[in-house]
Amino acid sequence: MPYIAAIAVAGILLLQASGSIPLSSVGGPMTIAAVFLAAALAVGLHEAWTKRRSLVGWIVNIVVSLIGAFVAAQLGGLAMVTILPFQGSLAAAGGPVFAIALAGAMLATLLGAWGAIEAVNRLFRRAG
Repeated sequence: MPYIAAIAVAGILLLQASGSIPLSSVGGPMTIAAVFLAAALAVGLHEAWTKRRSLVGWIVNIVVSLIGAFVAAQLGGLAMVTILPFQGSLAAAGGPVFAIALAGAMLATLLGAWGAIEAVNRLFRRAG
């Protein structure tokens, strides 16, 4: 998990630093969302691989990690906007403020994906 988080944060920051995230169109948020969901998918696949899940387990891991990531991404984005001392659009600001917001939201997204998988694992351990 730490490797996935480090690679995902480095990837989103590299996209931001290279200017690959458009700041004035729908393409920017879509690019960010695609990277966030790809990272959440990696968390689900990694957990399914390391725990040697069955086919149903793989499907459940992927679905649960994406749902957890979707919820956590919204909360993480809201937290970053609330925490960072900036008025206006973070994307328009660019620079280090936007980079910190992207990294924080990515970590919140990955934490949500991992947390959702762990919650389902505990639920099935108690039931089984």
